[in-house]
Amino acid sequence: MNAEFYSDVPPMQTYPPFSRFILVPAKSGFWKTFLLIMLAIILLFSLTCNLAFFGLLSDSYKESTKNVQEKFYSGDEDSSRKIAIISITGAIDEGEDYKDFIDAAMDDKDVKAVVLRVDSPGGTVSGSDYILNRLNKLREKKPIVVSMGSMACSGGYYVSMCVGDEKDSIFIEPTGWTGSIGVIISRYDASELFNKKLGVFEDPITSGPNKAMGSPLMPLTDEHRKIFQDLVDDSFIRFKDIIKNGRPRYAENPKELDDLATGQVYSANQALELGLVDKIGFLDDAVERACEMAHISSPKSARVVKYAKEASLKEMLLSIQQSDKPNVVEDVKKVVNKAASPKAYYLWQM
Repeated sequence: MNAEFYSDVPPMQTYPPFSRFILVPAKSGFWKTFLLIMLAIILLFSLTCNLAFFGLLSDSYKESTKNVQEKFYSGDEDSSRKIAIISITGAIDEGEDYKDFIDAAMDDKDVKAVVLRVDSPGGTVSGSDYILNRLNKLREKKPIVVSMGSMACSGGYYVSMCVGDEKDSIFIEPTGWTGSIGVIISRYDASELFNKKLGVFEDPITSGPNKAMGSPLMPLTDEHRKIFQDLVDDSFIRFKDIIKNGRPRYAENPKELDDLATGQVYSANQALELGLVDKIGFLDDAVERACEMAHISSPKSARVVKYAKEASLKEMLLSIQQSDKPNVVEDVKKVVNKAASPKAYYLWQM
């Protein structure tokens, strides 16, 4: 056959190269593999975080007690001799919040003296006593000087007795307040409202006649009031005994202490005149005195540091969780429990 035989046959249709057909599946396979790898990494990271989180919750007792951060305050940053500032601020609860600071100062051989910075209206009797007990153990190894800020009242004054009978060891700022020596049990009586207005009566079944005393839904009987008063009096006697150990002049003249321990708050000048404090001065003055007691020539030749709490992973995770939504129910429960359970306080309540 010759060429003329194919003259009527239409030309063959031209198709794209075969490689264009295999390009798409190849690309799809790559992204699928990439996404699977990324998903595996995310799942592995999530699993690791969860294991760490639950491990911290279940084994919280294994956490180091030395989670304390040092912040340079003044002096020579390169000095090996340190003056540590431990701050007690706000209301004192159970006292364990300050254990790490005190232990860190006690265990650090470079810390030669401690300045206790107090800016507190006081707090619970047990919390104040816990802090004082640990500070007294610290004082057996290293000298302590107290620097009072805007207020060091009641429990704030109680913990300041950690200086013992050391002279010129308690400083107060010129505008500071202190004193409020006394004990209080906060109690709320809502029996009138609940019984007469709402018709709600508390009828507890108890093992003894005094088991339910102090309930805010029942009026306080004379017998129960006397029991509470005896508890207050015992704590008050201990408060004054602690002051006598830290302020020898009151041990020699207890009547003088009885006259001023009425719960009254005193200004810096009044406190100085009464002997509740030794000097009027600021934090730097207390630091200078601490250096003197530690036989350091000048605060400029020491590294003065402030202790701060270093947040653990568990605390950071919990704070993130709690910040997502406020737990109103828990807050209300705390208020109700506080009202229903009277507790003794070394606290200045305005």
